[in-house]
Amino acid sequence: MDKSVHASGAAVAAELSERQRRRLRALAHALRPVIRLGSAGLTAAIARETERALRDHELIKVKAPGGDRAARNAVFVALARHTGSTLVQRIGNVAVLYRPRTELPGILIPDA
Repeated sequence: MDKSVHASGAAVAAELSERQRRRLRALAHALRPVIRLGSAGLTAAIARETERALRDHELIKVKAPGGDRAARNAVFVALARHTGSTLVQRIGNVAVLYRPRTELPGILIPDA
């Protein structure tokens, strides 16, 4: 897995293999969304809270309001880029983001 470093100091998975994505999707299945985007979309407060949630949990679900699919996907991609996380999955108005911790990762995923 190719890793780079995000501004927060966390290692970022640049690209995940299908096997790794499958593992993360399985782990995320039981999770509930911890970030809920409002009608204002992606704000600085949402970005900060997403950073905190990724630092605490590594794997999170984000829920966006219904509406235009392309706009919703653009918000998920922008949020992943801003937080240095990987967009693991999008289903409807819910996305799964993953960013491993550099020191003591809580989630171990298989090698590519």
